[in-house]
Amino acid sequence: MTLLPRDNSLTNIQDEKQEGNQLFPVFLKLNNLHTVLIGGGNVGLEKLTAVLNNSNHARVTVISREFLPEVHTLAAQYPGIRIVQKSFTDDDLNDADIVIAATNDSELNNYIRNAAHDRKLLINVADKPELCDFYLGSIVQKGDLKLAISTNGKSPTVAKRLKEVLNQSLPAELDTTLQQMSELRNTLEGDFAEKVKKLNNVTAVLVEPKATSRKNFIWLIWSTIIVSLAIGITALYLKEPNFKTFVSGIDPLFYYFLGAGFLFAMIDGAIGMSYGVTSTSFSLTMGIPPAAASMGVHLSEVLSCGIAGWMHYRMGNINWKLFKLLVVPGIVGAFLGAYILSSLEHYAMYTKPVVSVYTLILGIVIFRKAFNTQKKKSADKVKRISLLGLGGGFIDAVGGGGWGSIVLSTLIAGGRSPRFSLGTVKLSRFFVAMVGSITFIAMVNGNNWHSVAGLVLGSALASPIAAKISNKISAKTIMVAVSVIVILISIRSILKFFVPIP
Repeated sequence: MTLLPRDNSLTNIQDEKQEGNQLFPVFLKLNNLHTVLIGGGNVGLEKLTAVLNNSNHARVTVISREFLPEVHTLAAQYPGIRIVQKSFTDDDLNDADIVIAATNDSELNNYIRNAAHDRKLLINVADKPELCDFYLGSIVQKGDLKLAISTNGKSPTVAKRLKEVLNQSLPAELDTTLQQMSELRNTLEGDFAEKVKKLNNVTAVLVEPKATSRKNFIWLIWSTIIVSLAIGITALYLKEPNFKTFVSGIDPLFYYFLGAGFLFAMIDGAIGMSYGVTSTSFSLTMGIPPAAASMGVHLSEVLSCGIAGWMHYRMGNINWKLFKLLVVPGIVGAFLGAYILSSLEHYAMYTKPVVSVYTLILGIVIFRKAFNTQKKKSADKVKRISLLGLGGGFIDAVGGGGWGSIVLSTLIAGGRSPRFSLGTVKLSRFFVAMVGSITFIAMVNGNNWHSVAGLVLGSALASPIAAKISNKISAKTIMVAVSVIVILISIRSILKFFVPIP
Protein backbone atom coordinates (compact mmCIF):
# COMPACT_ATOMS: atom_id res chain seq x y z
CA MET A 1 0.00 0.00 0.00
CA THR A 2 1.10 3.57 -0.65
CA LEU A 3 0.09 6.35 1.74
CA LEU A 4 -0.51 10.03 1.01
CA PRO A 5 0.10 12.93 3.44
CA ARG A 6 -2.77 13.49 5.89
CA ASP A 7 -3.42 17.17 5.10
CA ASN A 8 -5.47 16.73 1.92
CA SER A 9 -6.00 20.44 1.26
CA LEU A 10 -2.28 21.08 1.43
CA THR A 11 -1.63 18.02 -0.72
CA ASN A 12 -3.98 19.19 -3.47
CA ILE A 13 -2.24 22.59 -3.61
CA GLN A 14 1.20 20.95 -3.78
CA ASP A 15 0.08 18.48 -6.48
CA GLU A 16 -0.95 21.41 -8.67
CA LYS A 17 2.51 22.96 -8.37
CA GLN A 18 4.72 19.84 -8.47
CA GLU A 19 5.19 17.33 -11.23
CA GLY A 20 5.90 13.64 -10.87
CA ASN A 21 4.75 11.05 -8.37
CA GLN A 22 4.80 12.56 -4.87
CA LEU A 23 3.61 9.42 -3.09
CA PHE A 24 5.64 7.92 -0.24
CA PRO A 25 5.58 4.10 -0.44
CA VAL A 26 5.21 2.07 2.76
CA PHE A 27 4.30 -1.53 3.61
CA LEU A 28 1.64 -1.95 6.28
CA LYS A 29 1.36 -4.87 8.71
CA LEU A 30 -2.35 -5.41 8.15
CA ASN A 31 -2.21 -8.49 10.37
CA ASN A 32 -1.78 -6.10 13.33
CA LEU A 33 -4.37 -3.54 12.17
CA HIS A 34 -8.15 -3.51 11.87
CA THR A 35 -9.38 -2.77 8.36
CA VAL A 36 -13.00 -1.76 7.78
CA LEU A 37 -14.25 -2.35 4.24
CA ILE A 38 -17.60 -0.90 3.24
CA GLY A 39 -19.08 -2.64 0.19
CA GLY A 40 -19.97 -6.25 -0.60
CA GLY A 41 -20.29 -6.08 -4.38
CA ASN A 42 -17.76 -6.61 -7.18
CA VAL A 43 -15.54 -3.70 -6.15
CA GLY A 44 -15.65 -4.72 -2.51
CA LEU A 45 -14.75 -8.29 -3.47
CA GLU A 46 -11.81 -7.01 -5.52
CA LYS A 47 -10.49 -4.92 -2.62
CA LEU A 48 -10.97 -7.75 -0.13
CA THR A 49 -9.15 -10.19 -2.41
CA ALA A 50 -6.25 -7.76 -2.81
CA VAL A 51 -5.91 -7.43 0.97
CA LEU A 52 -6.05 -11.18 1.57
CA ASN A 53 -3.57 -11.97 -1.23
CA ASN A 54 -0.99 -9.89 0.61
CA SER A 55 -2.04 -10.44 4.24
CA ASN A 56 -4.01 -13.65 4.60
CA HIS A 57 -4.25 -13.17 8.40
CA ALA A 58 -5.56 -9.59 8.15
CA ARG A 59 -8.47 -8.56 10.38
CA VAL A 60 -11.13 -7.15 8.06
CA THR A 61 -14.70 -6.19 8.87
CA VAL A 62 -16.87 -6.03 5.72
CA ILE A 63 -20.02 -3.90 6.03
CA SER A 64 -22.79 -3.91 3.44
CA ARG A 65 -26.52 -4.43 3.04
CA GLU A 66 -25.92 -7.05 0.33
CA PHE A 67 -23.01 -9.43 -0.36
CA LEU A 68 -21.85 -11.47 -3.30
CA PRO A 69 -21.60 -15.22 -2.57
CA GLU A 70 -17.83 -15.00 -3.15
CA VAL A 71 -17.49 -12.67 -0.16
CA HIS A 72 -19.12 -15.26 2.09
CA THR A 73 -16.79 -17.90 0.60
CA LEU A 74 -13.74 -15.84 1.54
CA ALA A 75 -15.11 -15.26 5.02
CA ALA A 76 -15.43 -19.02 5.47
CA GLN A 77 -11.83 -19.56 4.36
CA TYR A 78 -10.18 -16.77 6.37
CA PRO A 79 -10.93 -16.53 10.11
CA GLY A 80 -9.95 -12.85 10.23
CA ILE A 81 -12.89 -11.81 8.04
CA ARG A 82 -16.08 -10.65 9.76
CA ILE A 83 -19.24 -9.87 7.78
CA VAL A 84 -21.74 -7.32 9.08
CA GLN A 85 -24.93 -7.04 7.03
CA LYS A 86 -26.27 -3.54 7.70
CA SER A 87 -26.19 0.02 6.45
CA PHE A 88 -23.07 2.04 7.24
CA THR A 89 -23.03 4.38 10.23
CA ASP A 90 -20.27 6.57 11.66
CA ASP A 91 -19.88 4.32 14.68
CA ASP A 92 -18.67 1.48 12.43
CA LEU A 93 -15.29 3.27 12.29
CA ASN A 94 -14.80 3.64 16.04
CA ASP A 95 -12.27 0.81 16.31
CA ALA A 96 -10.92 0.97 12.75
CA ASP A 97 -7.28 1.61 11.78
CA ILE A 98 -7.67 1.60 7.98
CA VAL A 99 -10.82 2.30 5.93
CA ILE A 100 -11.73 1.20 2.39
CA ALA A 101 -14.87 2.57 0.74
CA ALA A 102 -15.98 0.31 -2.14
CA THR A 103 -19.65 1.08 -2.72
CA ASN A 104 -21.33 2.14 -5.97
CA ASP A 105 -22.87 5.18 -4.24
CA SER A 106 -20.75 8.34 -4.71
CA GLU A 107 -22.56 10.26 -1.97
CA LEU A 108 -22.11 7.39 0.48
CA ASN A 109 -18.40 7.14 -0.39
CA ASN A 110 -17.99 10.85 0.32
CA TYR A 111 -19.84 10.47 3.60
CA ILE A 112 -17.58 7.55 4.61
CA ARG A 113 -14.51 9.62 3.71
CA ASN A 114 -15.62 12.51 5.91
CA ALA A 115 -16.38 10.13 8.79
CA ALA A 116 -12.90 8.60 8.45
CA HIS A 117 -11.18 11.98 8.41
CA ASP A 118 -13.13 13.08 11.49
CA ARG A 119 -11.44 10.16 13.28
CA LYS A 120 -8.00 10.86 11.70
CA LEU A 121 -8.16 7.60 9.74
CA LEU A 122 -6.60 6.91 6.34
CA ILE A 123 -9.09 5.88 3.66
CA ASN A 124 -9.05 4.43 0.15
CA VAL A 125 -12.06 5.28 -2.02
CA ALA A 126 -12.46 2.90 -4.96
CA ASP A 127 -12.02 4.49 -8.40
CA LYS A 128 -11.68 7.99 -6.90
CA PRO A 129 -7.95 8.83 -6.71
CA GLU A 130 -8.63 12.41 -5.67
CA LEU A 131 -10.47 11.17 -2.56
CA CYS A 132 -7.85 8.62 -1.53
CA ASP A 133 -5.29 8.97 1.26
CA PHE A 134 -3.55 5.85 -0.04
CA TYR A 135 -3.70 3.54 -3.04
CA LEU A 136 -3.74 -0.25 -3.30
CA GLY A 137 -0.89 -0.74 -5.77
CA SER A 138 -0.21 -3.68 -8.09
CA ILE A 139 1.95 -6.19 -6.23
CA VAL A 140 4.70 -8.47 -7.55
CA GLN A 141 5.67 -11.21 -5.12
CA LYS A 142 8.36 -13.90 -5.22
CA GLY A 143 8.27 -15.55 -1.81
CA ASP A 144 9.40 -12.96 0.74
CA LEU A 145 10.28 -10.45 -2.00
CA LYS A 146 7.45 -8.01 -2.63
CA LEU A 147 7.40 -5.06 -5.04
CA ALA A 148 4.62 -2.45 -5.17
CA ILE A 149 3.85 -0.50 -8.36
CA SER A 150 2.13 2.89 -8.37
CA THR A 151 1.12 5.11 -11.29
CA ASN A 152 -0.07 7.89 -8.95
CA GLY A 153 -3.65 6.85 -9.71
CA LYS A 154 -3.27 7.68 -13.40
CA SER A 155 -3.61 4.20 -14.90
CA PRO A 156 -4.20 0.99 -12.94
CA THR A 157 -4.09 -0.86 -16.27
CA VAL A 158 -0.47 0.16 -16.88
CA ALA A 159 0.40 -0.93 -13.33
CA LYS A 160 -1.24 -4.29 -14.05
CA ARG A 161 0.80 -4.77 -17.24
CA LEU A 162 4.03 -3.86 -15.45
CA LYS A 163 3.12 -6.42 -12.80
CA GLU A 164 2.79 -9.10 -15.51
CA VAL A 165 6.17 -8.17 -17.02
CA LEU A 166 7.96 -8.30 -13.66
CA ASN A 167 6.25 -11.56 -12.69
CA GLN A 168 7.58 -13.15 -15.88
CA SER A 169 11.04 -11.60 -15.68
CA LEU A 170 11.94 -12.14 -12.02
CA PRO A 171 12.94 -15.78 -11.38
CA ALA A 172 11.22 -17.68 -8.59
CA GLU A 173 14.71 -18.60 -7.35
CA LEU A 174 15.02 -15.08 -5.92
CA ASP A 175 13.19 -16.31 -2.84
CA THR A 176 15.86 -18.99 -2.35
CA THR A 177 18.50 -16.25 -2.48
CA LEU A 178 16.62 -14.27 0.18
CA GLN A 179 16.42 -17.28 2.49
CA GLN A 180 20.14 -17.96 2.06
CA MET A 181 20.99 -14.32 2.77
CA SER A 182 18.84 -14.44 5.92
CA GLU A 183 20.69 -17.53 7.13
CA LEU A 184 24.03 -15.86 6.35
CA ARG A 185 23.05 -12.71 8.25
CA ASN A 186 22.19 -14.78 11.32
CA THR A 187 25.69 -16.29 11.33
CA LEU A 188 27.55 -12.95 11.13
CA GLU A 189 29.29 -11.56 14.18
CA GLY A 190 30.50 -8.08 15.03
CA ASP A 191 28.82 -4.69 15.19
CA PHE A 192 26.17 -3.40 12.80
CA ALA A 193 28.66 -1.60 10.51
CA GLU A 194 30.79 -4.72 10.10
CA LYS A 195 27.76 -6.89 9.31
CA VAL A 196 26.61 -4.43 6.65
CA LYS A 197 30.08 -4.43 5.10
CA LYS A 198 30.19 -8.25 4.91
CA LEU A 199 26.69 -8.44 3.42
CA ASN A 200 27.60 -5.80 0.84
CA ASN A 201 30.63 -7.85 -0.23
CA VAL A 202 28.54 -11.00 -0.57
CA THR A 203 25.74 -9.34 -2.56
CA ALA A 204 28.05 -7.32 -4.83
CA VAL A 205 27.78 -10.03 -7.48
CA LEU A 206 24.04 -9.29 -7.80
CA VAL A 207 24.64 -5.74 -9.04
CA GLU A 208 28.10 -5.97 -10.63
CA PRO A 209 27.85 -7.69 -14.03
CA LYS A 210 31.63 -7.64 -14.31
CA ALA A 211 32.29 -9.57 -11.12
CA THR A 212 35.27 -11.91 -11.17
CA SER A 213 33.27 -15.12 -11.61
CA ARG A 214 31.38 -13.62 -14.55
CA LYS A 215 34.59 -12.35 -16.10
CA ASN A 216 36.01 -15.85 -15.96
CA PHE A 217 32.91 -17.22 -17.63
CA ILE A 218 33.09 -14.59 -20.39
CA TRP A 219 36.70 -15.52 -21.11
CA LEU A 220 35.76 -19.20 -21.07
CA ILE A 221 32.98 -18.87 -23.61
CA TRP A 222 34.95 -16.71 -26.04
CA SER A 223 38.04 -18.91 -25.71
CA THR A 224 35.90 -21.93 -26.45
CA ILE A 225 34.43 -20.26 -29.54
CA ILE A 226 37.93 -19.53 -30.84
CA VAL A 227 39.08 -23.09 -30.12
CA SER A 228 35.97 -24.49 -31.80
CA LEU A 229 36.56 -22.39 -34.90
CA ALA A 230 40.16 -23.57 -34.99
CA ILE A 231 39.01 -27.19 -34.71
CA GLY A 232 36.47 -26.69 -37.50
CA ILE A 233 38.98 -25.05 -39.84
CA THR A 234 41.56 -27.76 -39.13
CA ALA A 235 38.97 -30.44 -39.80
CA LEU A 236 38.06 -28.79 -43.09
CA TYR A 237 41.69 -28.73 -44.14
CA LEU A 238 42.45 -32.32 -43.11
CA LYS A 239 39.26 -33.96 -44.37
CA GLU A 240 38.88 -32.04 -47.63
CA PRO A 241 41.98 -32.68 -49.76
CA ASN A 242 40.97 -30.04 -52.29
CA PHE A 243 40.18 -27.41 -49.67
CA LYS A 244 41.83 -24.58 -51.61
CA THR A 245 39.95 -25.53 -54.74
CA PHE A 246 36.76 -25.73 -52.69
CA VAL A 247 37.23 -22.16 -51.46
CA SER A 248 38.00 -20.74 -54.90
CA GLY A 249 35.13 -22.52 -56.60
CA ILE A 250 32.37 -22.61 -53.99
CA ASP A 251 29.66 -25.17 -54.59
CA PRO A 252 26.26 -23.50 -55.21
CA LEU A 253 24.85 -25.66 -52.41
CA PHE A 254 26.82 -23.48 -49.99
CA TYR A 255 24.47 -20.57 -50.62
CA TYR A 256 21.39 -22.71 -50.08
CA PHE A 257 22.75 -23.82 -46.72
CA LEU A 258 23.81 -20.26 -45.90
CA GLY A 259 20.23 -19.03 -46.33
CA ALA A 260 18.77 -22.06 -44.57
CA GLY A 261 21.14 -21.67 -41.62
CA PHE A 262 20.18 -18.00 -41.27
CA LEU A 263 16.44 -18.72 -41.39
CA PHE A 264 16.52 -21.69 -39.01
CA ALA A 265 18.77 -19.85 -36.52
CA MET A 266 16.41 -16.86 -36.52
CA ILE A 267 13.51 -19.12 -35.53
CA ASP A 268 15.61 -21.07 -33.04
CA GLY A 269 17.15 -17.99 -31.45
CA ALA A 270 13.78 -16.34 -30.99
CA ILE A 271 12.00 -19.30 -29.36
CA GLY A 272 14.88 -21.56 -28.29
CA MET A 273 14.24 -24.65 -30.39
CA SER A 274 13.74 -26.32 -33.78
CA TYR A 275 17.14 -25.48 -35.33
CA GLY A 276 18.46 -29.04 -35.12
CA VAL A 277 15.24 -30.62 -36.36
CA THR A 278 14.72 -28.16 -39.23
CA SER A 279 18.38 -28.13 -40.29
CA THR A 280 18.64 -31.91 -40.22
CA SER A 281 15.45 -32.30 -42.26
CA PHE A 282 16.71 -29.78 -44.79
CA SER A 283 20.10 -31.49 -45.02
CA LEU A 284 18.52 -34.89 -45.60
CA THR A 285 16.30 -33.53 -48.37
CA MET A 286 19.45 -32.11 -49.98
CA GLY A 287 21.03 -35.56 -50.03
CA ILE A 288 23.32 -35.25 -47.00
CA PRO A 289 23.76 -38.54 -45.03
CA PRO A 290 22.26 -38.59 -41.49
CA ALA A 291 25.56 -38.64 -39.55
CA ALA A 292 27.02 -35.86 -41.70
CA ALA A 293 23.79 -33.87 -41.33
CA SER A 294 23.93 -34.12 -37.54
CA MET A 295 27.60 -33.16 -37.59
CA GLY A 296 26.82 -30.07 -39.69
CA VAL A 297 24.06 -29.04 -37.29
CA HIS A 298 26.30 -29.35 -34.23
CA LEU A 299 29.25 -27.56 -35.82
CA SER A 300 27.05 -24.65 -36.85
CA GLU A 301 25.47 -24.48 -33.41
CA VAL A 302 28.83 -24.06 -31.69
CA LEU A 303 29.25 -20.56 -33.05
CA SER A 304 25.58 -19.56 -33.24
CA CYS A 305 24.75 -20.76 -29.71
CA GLY A 306 27.91 -19.16 -28.36
CA ILE A 307 26.85 -15.79 -29.76
CA ALA A 308 23.20 -16.23 -28.74
CA GLY A 309 24.23 -17.39 -25.26
CA TRP A 310 26.43 -14.31 -24.89
CA MET A 311 23.57 -12.05 -25.93
CA HIS A 312 21.18 -13.69 -23.46
CA TYR A 313 23.82 -13.33 -20.73
CA ARG A 314 24.16 -9.61 -21.46
CA MET A 315 20.37 -9.23 -21.32
CA GLY A 316 20.18 -11.03 -17.96
CA ASN A 317 18.21 -14.02 -19.22
CA ILE A 318 20.35 -16.73 -17.55
CA ASN A 319 19.34 -18.80 -14.52
CA TRP A 320 22.80 -19.88 -13.34
CA LYS A 321 21.63 -22.58 -10.98
CA LEU A 322 19.62 -24.17 -13.78
CA PHE A 323 22.58 -23.79 -16.16
CA LYS A 324 24.91 -25.74 -13.87
CA LEU A 325 22.39 -28.56 -13.54
CA LEU A 326 21.95 -28.83 -17.32
CA VAL A 327 25.36 -28.35 -18.88
CA VAL A 328 27.47 -31.23 -17.49
CA PRO A 329 24.87 -33.99 -18.00
CA GLY A 330 24.08 -32.47 -21.40
CA ILE A 331 27.72 -32.72 -22.44
CA VAL A 332 27.89 -36.38 -21.35
CA GLY A 333 24.68 -37.17 -23.23
CA ALA A 334 25.90 -35.41 -26.37
CA PHE A 335 29.16 -37.38 -26.38
CA LEU A 336 27.36 -40.72 -25.99
CA GLY A 337 24.76 -39.85 -28.63
CA ALA A 338 27.32 -38.66 -31.18
CA TYR A 339 29.41 -41.79 -30.62
CA ILE A 340 26.43 -44.10 -31.12
CA LEU A 341 25.15 -42.28 -34.21
CA SER A 342 28.59 -42.34 -35.79
CA SER A 343 29.03 -46.05 -35.02
CA LEU A 344 25.47 -47.29 -35.46
CA GLU A 345 23.69 -44.75 -37.63
CA HIS A 346 20.47 -46.75 -37.92
CA TYR A 347 19.65 -46.05 -34.24
CA ALA A 348 18.32 -42.62 -35.22
CA MET A 349 15.27 -43.99 -37.04
CA TYR A 350 14.12 -45.82 -33.90
CA THR A 351 14.79 -42.92 -31.56
CA LYS A 352 12.99 -40.17 -33.48
CA PRO A 353 9.42 -41.57 -33.25
CA VAL A 354 9.72 -42.00 -29.47
CA VAL A 355 11.06 -38.46 -29.06
CA SER A 356 8.36 -37.11 -31.36
CA VAL A 357 5.55 -38.63 -29.27
CA TYR A 358 7.14 -37.14 -26.15
CA THR A 359 7.57 -33.66 -27.65
CA LEU A 360 4.03 -33.79 -29.10
CA ILE A 361 2.63 -34.26 -25.59
CA LEU A 362 4.83 -31.44 -24.26
CA GLY A 363 3.74 -29.16 -27.09
CA ILE A 364 0.09 -29.67 -26.17
CA VAL A 365 0.85 -29.05 -22.47
CA ILE A 366 2.70 -25.81 -23.26
CA PHE A 367 -0.08 -24.60 -25.55
CA ARG A 368 -2.62 -25.12 -22.77
CA LYS A 369 -0.40 -23.39 -20.21
CA ALA A 370 0.01 -20.37 -22.49
CA PHE A 371 -3.69 -19.62 -22.04
CA ASN A 372 -3.91 -20.70 -18.42
CA THR A 373 -4.17 -17.59 -16.24
CA GLN A 374 -3.96 -19.46 -12.97
CA LYS A 375 -0.82 -18.89 -10.91
CA LYS A 376 1.77 -21.62 -11.31
CA LYS A 377 2.93 -23.46 -8.21
CA SER A 378 6.58 -24.15 -7.60
CA ALA A 379 5.71 -27.77 -6.90
CA ASP A 380 4.92 -28.22 -10.59
CA LYS A 381 8.50 -27.52 -11.62
CA VAL A 382 10.75 -30.20 -13.04
CA LYS A 383 12.97 -31.54 -10.28
CA ARG A 384 15.35 -33.93 -12.08
CA ILE A 385 17.13 -31.33 -14.18
CA SER A 386 20.34 -33.39 -14.54
CA LEU A 387 18.47 -36.36 -16.01
CA LEU A 388 16.67 -33.99 -18.37
CA GLY A 389 20.03 -32.59 -19.54
CA LEU A 390 21.51 -36.06 -20.01
CA GLY A 391 18.54 -37.30 -22.03
CA GLY A 392 18.27 -34.09 -24.01
CA GLY A 393 21.97 -34.12 -24.97
CA PHE A 394 21.84 -37.80 -25.96
CA ILE A 395 18.70 -37.57 -28.09
CA ASP A 396 19.87 -34.31 -29.65
CA ALA A 397 23.06 -35.96 -30.94
CA VAL A 398 21.37 -39.19 -32.03
CA GLY A 399 18.43 -37.51 -33.74
CA GLY A 400 20.27 -34.55 -35.24
CA GLY A 401 18.39 -32.12 -32.99
CA GLY A 402 16.00 -31.95 -30.08
CA TRP A 403 17.87 -30.20 -27.26
CA GLY A 404 15.55 -27.21 -27.46
CA SER A 405 12.42 -29.25 -28.14
CA ILE A 406 13.01 -31.61 -25.23
CA VAL A 407 14.76 -29.47 -22.59
CA LEU A 408 13.06 -26.12 -23.18
CA SER A 409 9.62 -27.69 -23.64
CA THR A 410 9.96 -29.69 -20.42
CA LEU A 411 11.11 -26.66 -18.42
CA ILE A 412 8.28 -24.45 -19.66
CA ALA A 413 5.69 -27.22 -19.27
CA GLY A 414 6.95 -27.64 -15.70
CA GLY A 415 6.13 -24.03 -14.86
CA ARG A 416 9.51 -22.30 -15.27
CA SER A 417 9.86 -18.82 -16.75
CA PRO A 418 9.89 -19.04 -20.59
CA ARG A 419 12.38 -16.19 -20.96
CA PHE A 420 14.91 -17.45 -18.39
CA SER A 421 14.50 -21.02 -19.62
CA LEU A 422 15.15 -19.87 -23.18
CA GLY A 423 18.36 -18.01 -22.30
CA THR A 424 19.68 -20.81 -20.10
CA VAL A 425 18.92 -23.56 -22.63
CA LYS A 426 20.56 -21.54 -25.41
CA LEU A 427 23.75 -20.96 -23.42
CA SER A 428 24.06 -24.58 -22.25
CA ARG A 429 23.44 -25.65 -25.86
CA PHE A 430 26.74 -24.03 -26.82
CA PHE A 431 28.75 -26.46 -24.69
CA VAL A 432 26.61 -29.45 -25.66
CA ALA A 433 27.05 -28.66 -29.37
CA MET A 434 30.80 -28.20 -28.96
CA VAL A 435 31.31 -31.66 -27.44
CA GLY A 436 29.02 -33.27 -30.02
CA SER A 437 30.91 -31.55 -32.84
CA ILE A 438 34.32 -32.71 -31.65
CA THR A 439 33.02 -36.28 -31.35
CA PHE A 440 31.53 -36.22 -34.85
CA ILE A 441 34.72 -34.76 -36.37
CA ALA A 442 36.79 -37.51 -34.80
CA MET A 443 34.57 -40.30 -36.14
CA VAL A 444 32.83 -39.18 -39.34
CA ASN A 445 34.58 -39.13 -42.71
CA GLY A 446 32.33 -36.81 -44.65
CA ASN A 447 32.74 -34.88 -47.88
CA ASN A 448 29.91 -32.41 -47.42
CA TRP A 449 31.75 -29.48 -45.92
CA HIS A 450 30.02 -26.94 -48.15
CA SER A 451 26.79 -27.63 -46.24
CA VAL A 452 28.60 -27.34 -42.90
CA ALA A 453 30.20 -24.02 -43.84
CA GLY A 454 26.89 -22.61 -45.03
CA LEU A 455 25.08 -23.58 -41.84
CA VAL A 456 27.89 -22.20 -39.65
CA LEU A 457 27.99 -18.78 -41.31
CA GLY A 458 24.23 -18.44 -41.75
CA SER A 459 23.40 -19.34 -38.17
CA ALA A 460 26.18 -17.14 -36.78
CA LEU A 461 24.82 -14.11 -38.65
CA ALA A 462 21.30 -14.69 -37.36
CA SER A 463 22.08 -15.45 -33.70
CA PRO A 464 22.57 -11.94 -32.22
CA ILE A 465 19.52 -10.64 -34.11
CA ALA A 466 17.32 -13.50 -32.95
CA ALA A 467 18.44 -13.13 -29.32
CA LYS A 468 17.37 -9.48 -29.29
CA ILE A 469 14.04 -10.36 -30.86
CA SER A 470 13.38 -12.98 -28.19
CA ASN A 471 13.83 -10.41 -25.41
CA LYS A 472 11.04 -8.27 -26.90
CA ILE A 473 8.52 -11.10 -27.32
CA SER A 474 6.06 -11.73 -24.52
CA ALA A 475 6.25 -14.96 -22.57
CA LYS A 476 2.83 -16.00 -23.88
CA THR A 477 3.96 -15.48 -27.48
CA ILE A 478 7.09 -17.56 -26.87
CA MET A 479 5.04 -20.36 -25.34
CA VAL A 480 2.50 -20.41 -28.18
CA ALA A 481 5.23 -20.35 -30.85
CA VAL A 482 7.16 -23.11 -29.07
CA SER A 483 4.08 -25.31 -28.76
CA VAL A 484 2.96 -24.88 -32.38
CA ILE A 485 6.39 -25.69 -33.81
CA VAL A 486 6.85 -28.68 -31.51
CA ILE A 487 3.41 -30.08 -32.37
CA LEU A 488 3.84 -29.68 -36.13
CA ILE A 489 7.36 -31.12 -36.25
CA SER A 490 6.39 -34.00 -33.95
CA ILE A 491 3.35 -34.96 -36.01
CA ARG A 492 5.37 -34.85 -39.22
CA SER A 493 8.10 -37.03 -37.72
CA ILE A 494 5.59 -39.59 -36.43
CA LEU A 495 3.76 -39.78 -39.76
CA LYS A 496 7.04 -40.07 -41.64
CA PHE A 497 8.01 -43.14 -39.58
CA PHE A 498 4.88 -45.00 -40.66
CA VAL A 499 4.22 -43.44 -44.08
CA PRO A 500 7.17 -41.99 -46.07
CA ILE A 501 6.67 -38.28 -46.64
CA PRO A 502 8.47 -36.81 -49.65
